[in-house]
Amino acid sequence: MDKNEPTTAQAIASAAIAFQRECTGIAPRSATVLLGEKTLVVRLHDALSTAEKLLAQTPQGAARVEEYHRELFRNSSATLHHDLQKILGVEVQESSVEVDPATGRLVEVLPSGDLVQVFVLSQAVETQAWTTPDESPAPP
Repeated sequence: MDKNEPTTAQAIASAAIAFQRECTGIAPRSATVLLGEKTLVVRLHDALSTAEKLLAQTPQGAARVEEYHRELFRNSSATLHHDLQKILGVEVQESSVEVDPATGRLVEVLPSGDLVQVFVLSQAVETQAWTTPDESPAPP
């Protein structure tokens, strides 16, 4: 095992940051990546421009910023889905931008300037692969 190789979570964070930078020209400060069952959540920290943060301070402005990022993601997410599939080895089955209790939001603009992305995967991801690069689980 190469100790310098990123974990799955680190690879996803890098892919999400690169995707956001490519789409908007703004590189988020960092990303938090969480996996539970078949759901992947990526929170991009400080992903909005100064103008977007100011606009998002009112409910109407926040709705406009959220809709902008929703449309941007909807029209550009195929690349990120492909990158996630390469990293995880499973297909991104669904991404929804509607407020739907069954699937959640895909992109939500938070007052802090963070973006939250939620992906539904076609199957669960092996947790060992999640935390350590190329390391097989220890025998029982």
